[in-house]
Amino acid sequence: MLYKKRIADTLLKEQLEAAGAVLIQGPKWCGKTTTAEQIAGSKIYMNAPDRQNEFRMLVDTNIQRLLGGETPRLIDEWQLYPKLWDAVRYEVDHREVRQGQFVLTGSAVPVQTDLIRHTGTGRFAWLKMRTMSLWESGESNGGVSLGELFKGLPPDADADADSIDELSRLVCRGGWPESVGKKEKAALRQAYNYTDAIAESDISRVDGVRRDAAFARRLLRSYARHQGAAVPISQLYADINSNEGNSLSEATIEGYLRVLRQIFVIEDMPAWNPNLRSRSAIRMSETRYFTDPSIVVAALGIGPDDLLNDVSTFGLLFETMAVRDLRVYAESLDGSLFHFRDRTGLECDAVVHLRNGSYGLIEIKLGGEHLINEGAASLKKLASLVDTSKMPEPSFMMVLTGVGKYC
Repeated sequence: MLYKKRIADTLLKEQLEAAGAVLIQGPKWCGKTTTAEQIAGSKIYMNAPDRQNEFRMLVDTNIQRLLGGETPRLIDEWQLYPKLWDAVRYEVDHREVRQGQFVLTGSAVPVQTDLIRHTGTGRFAWLKMRTMSLWESGESNGGVSLGELFKGLPPDADADADSIDELSRLVCRGGWPESVGKKEKAALRQAYNYTDAIAESDISRVDGVRRDAAFARRLLRSYARHQGAAVPISQLYADINSNEGNSLSEATIEGYLRVLRQIFVIEDMPAWNPNLRSRSAIRMSETRYFTDPSIVVAALGIGPDDLLNDVSTFGLLFETMAVRDLRVYAESLDGSLFHFRDRTGLECDAVVHLRNGSYGLIEIKLGGEHLINEGAASLKKLASLVDTSKMPEPSFMMVLTGVGKYC
């Protein structure tokens, strides 16, 4: 594929100027290795099938041999050999130049953490990559800047005149680099193949524990039905049991979800806990999200036409895509994403919170004047409850929509 500019490219360069090693994590096929290759001075691929015996021997007898080469040295899929972590940390400590020495990439969190004796503090920086945002894939013109909104600059931009049909296609295609530019059927097939690989292979291969592929598919389908909802494990269990029939326990479901987090298939959103004048209790449960909307599409077995015929489901999947993009953009500002809900039903789909304490409130609506006004009213009510003697006012409030010509 033709390499496209990624926001992570800039973040990686900045991190290498500050740290001896940078760990890039994220789901398979999101472009981690390609991004690292653009800047690497030398490379080694730890998943090369014809070198596994050689790698096992070197890891146990002469691990430093794997670390030599022009810097920054890319060590791809390092988590297959967790001892590399301490070896890289030691090597950074003992080199004359300590910054920009290594880039490690991985599509799973290592299971054998007992082989890692040092946290890496002071030597490692972390960079999470996700699938491509609409700006990175060329579908968004980038006319509204999250950074400028935080500076108090009013937006003044036209929206790309994409139809609702095009929006449904983008949701179903997802942000996989290899899918961008492909015909609709091929792009959708890639999302289906990715989800098949999760259930049939990845969910078991990450830690060597054999898991049931059929149950994994049922769990993915249940998770897909609850995008953006703060549902407990017990509700997922009840959903699977009532719809499919199930003999596995809630503890088993939690084990499956833990592995899905390890391979970056799901990324739930934590709750925001602001200082409010209201005494209303804040709901602290995380909301459920896949890392890309195409996983939802594949788990449910649907396509663009199905979304156009089911506006409610379309709205949920549009929210998943919007959350993906907001996470990408927020990370470029050293920020994180949260959600807010209280026991009265007041909610905010996304709160972008920066390290300096600034924050913006966002409601996500597919479109429609009534829903947009409803979202705006909800944001204004939440802002009015913030105790500004203890924290600042929001830098901005925004209703993020899928259709419409102007921002």
